Amino acid sequence: MKLSYEGLRDRAAWEAAGVALPAYDWREMAEETARHPVWIHFGAGNIFRGFLAALQDTLLSRGLAQSGILAADTFDFEILERIIMPHDGMTLLVRLLPDGTMEKQIVASVARGLRAGGAYPDDLAALRGAFENPSLQMVSFTITEKGYALRGPDGAWLPAVAADLAAGPEKCMHVMSRVCALLCARFAAGGAPLALVSMDNCSHNGEKLRAAVTEIARRWRERDFVSPDFVAWLEDEHNVSFPWTMIDKITPRPAPVVTEALAAAGIEDMTPIVTAKNTFIAPFVNAEKPQYLVIEDRFPNGRPPLEAAGVCFTDRETVNKTEKMKVTTCLNPLHTALAVYGCLLGYETIAAEMRDASLSRLARTIGYDEGLPVVTDPGILSPGEFLREVVEERLPNPFLPDTPQRIATDTSQKIPIRFGETIKSYLARGADLTRLIGIPLALAGWLRYLLGVDDEGRPMPVSADPMLPYLTEMLCGVRLGAPQSAPDEALAPLLRNEAVFGTDLCAAGLAPAVGALLREMLAGPGAVRAALRRHLGA
Repeated sequence: MKLSYEGLRDRAAWEAAGVALPAYDWREMAEETARHPVWIHFGAGNIFRGFLAALQDTLLSRGLAQSGILAADTFDFEILERIIMPHDGMTLLVRLLPDGTMEKQIVASVARGLRAGGAYPDDLAALRGAFENPSLQMVSFTITEKGYALRGPDGAWLPAVAADLAAGPEKCMHVMSRVCALLCARFAAGGAPLALVSMDNCSHNGEKLRAAVTEIARRWRERDFVSPDFVAWLEDEHNVSFPWTMIDKITPRPAPVVTEALAAAGIEDMTPIVTAKNTFIAPFVNAEKPQYLVIEDRFPNGRPPLEAAGVCFTDRETVNKTEKMKVTTCLNPLHTALAVYGCLLGYETIAAEMRDASLSRLARTIGYDEGLPVVTDPGILSPGEFLREVVEERLPNPFLPDTPQRIATDTSQKIPIRFGETIKSYLARGADLTRLIGIPLALAGWLRYLLGVDDEGRPMPVSADPMLPYLTEMLCGVRLGAPQSAPDEALAPLLRNEAVFGTDLCAAGLAPAVGALLREMLAGPGAVRAALRRHLGA
């Protein structure tokens, strides 16, 4: 059995293998999408294929939609060329249940993959045509938080952005520039309204998207590349809206156990690949079953009825509260803490860490003891129940192969929100931060992790991070076996950096605790484990 339009003709074989099939004709859907595009998505990775595309698949199978999704990418074209296109846009979604069983479903809602790069004029022309079409209602994004950044840590334009600003809309490289150029084309074609929807896992994602796109437009206006009327149209959210969202679903790297199970079921060509851009991806997506998507309901040109697929539409304040609940309290801080300690202690999965008494206690301390007292309650979800599901069902799921090394990627971009916001909540209440132990352990553990040496004293790879050069320089004198190499005065410039921690840890009164914990972990091999046991009583 092969995953493709032709391969699905043998429906009986797929059904015998326990695979749920789409209840619509993919080719008819693709043709309708070409005529009347409704949804374009940038970033064709796992969270899109295993969650967002599955939502539209539900609508198509229920007859609630006729048009599918155009999947665009500006970064890693191999995803489209080796994963999307050979399988007619289809993904085999494998939901991994805690009891070890798998639910398998073919998601066929992607009509076409489009490479949004200058070397692919046909794809760009199709993308431009879709943007010009008044039927288009939504352009969504899962490009990671880095995708919205126009400047580096030093405040200077990123090289690709600088080149785009100088060259203008016709020769773009950066995703935000490309989107701005396509919006310019839509404006010239009549300016039908449109919603641009970030579905990335970051705080105030709609605000980040709007700031990036409008800044490109204003800079182009300064150089006479675009008209003032276009900029005015873009900045009016009656024309182009930027709804905020909260998204939550774990879609980790492809797991060998899933690859083997699919092969045993007779499903061909499921072997994962690693692209030149270092994306580890497969024709299937393995994922947990729980999923949440909350969207601010501001769509000036209408939208797909995604509420019928389980999406919650609400107002901006509620979205913000829901996102804050998850990102600052009930999931993301736990994930980050487990990631850095998992790397230090040699764990290969988050689930295995949750069987470690010290690490399970660390996660529960950060969530229950230190997070819930200052949690933001969104009203539409119970923070306590959400956290219970995370620590008792989701993180311990042994069949969800999420790795600490993957989660540890770009930690510097996560720390300010995942821990800094909770610290600021305590400060706003005038609370005594010296009683905290889980959050200081998480921060000290991250600094220890950045040394690139595990708890056994062996070299350890540090995951990619845009601030790694700066962080390495700030910690250059710190070394394992020499606690005295990390005195408070040497750490102070880093701990004061609000860009790194979301607040000044020295002013907040947390720097002494973080420094002391780091020095404990520098005593020698085994010191990380000893510190966890000492402070968590596990």
